[in-house]
Amino acid sequence: MRALLVVNPAATTTSARRRDVLIHALASEMKLEAVTTEYRGHARDLGRQAAQSDDIDLVVALGGDGTVNEVVNGLLHAGPDPDRLPGLAVVPGGSTNVFARALGLPNDPVEATGALLDALREGGERVVGLGLASGTPGTEDEAVPARWFTFNAGLGFDAGVVGRVEQQRERGRKSTHALYVRQVIRQFLGEQNRRHGAITLERPGADPVTDLVVAIVSNTSPWTYLGNRPMYTSPKASFDTGIDVLGLSRLSSAAVARYGTQLLTSSPERGPHGRHAVSLHDLDRFTLHSKAPLPLQMDGDHLGLRTSVTFTGVRRALRVIV
Repeated sequence: MRALLVVNPAATTTSARRRDVLIHALASEMKLEAVTTEYRGHARDLGRQAAQSDDIDLVVALGGDGTVNEVVNGLLHAGPDPDRLPGLAVVPGGSTNVFARALGLPNDPVEATGALLDALREGGERVVGLGLASGTPGTEDEAVPARWFTFNAGLGFDAGVVGRVEQQRERGRKSTHALYVRQVIRQFLGEQNRRHGAITLERPGADPVTDLVVAIVSNTSPWTYLGNRPMYTSPKASFDTGIDVLGLSRLSSAAVARYGTQLLTSSPERGPHGRHAVSLHDLDRFTLHSKAPLPLQMDGDHLGLRTSVTFTGVRRALRVIV
């Protein structure tokens, strides 16, 4: 087997020495080419090159969810084709690693490498569904390029938090769970639409859902982790179905306390619920429109402001080694 290893040198939980050990372990089992990313978007470019190659069987992403997202978007630049395209394997190296953990991989990169090698020896793989976000035809965002996401996306409040965290990291702050909590508080205090949301959700064959403050789209469950604690916004979300969405129409102080507590105590059986919460499961396609530009995030990556985004759930999009 010939494999391309895409290494993010800025991965928060792997030192240079540890990465060398992991590379040697992988190289002992396959013909491996390791490439270290040098700029934002480099992992996407490498994934695209692998998709266009005739002799690469596997792409291994060593990094966090952002690295994985870039590799996936490179692999699927011309659309999904699990039978032809290289498979994807993940060695988690970020602070949260939602996609890898949702696949059942250990969060420790050494243990995950061992699990990957076992899966390769045993032929362990599955084909998973993904989400696709694109600009909505007939809107000012129509020309925005489509982008794949592996585990979640969000328009509104949660994307604003992601943007604030990215700003802090650009200033040299380390990505920690405490940093996220502080940015949640700051985003809440600065949220202008927390009582009267600007988002409308439209889907075929159903009445629109209006006045949402935030819409969280899930391709799998859990939504994210706080340390080792999984948090579920859409407990039924799965790699084997369409996409789910949780919409909240109010983020007053009382609502934040209520939904925050529900998130912290959420489980595979129950997520946030109540009068101002809307949960939709296994959707093939829907559109989020906003009265004002709002931040958009996908797989924890802030993508700027959008007024309209169309989401599509694509079943059997990518072959992964697990």
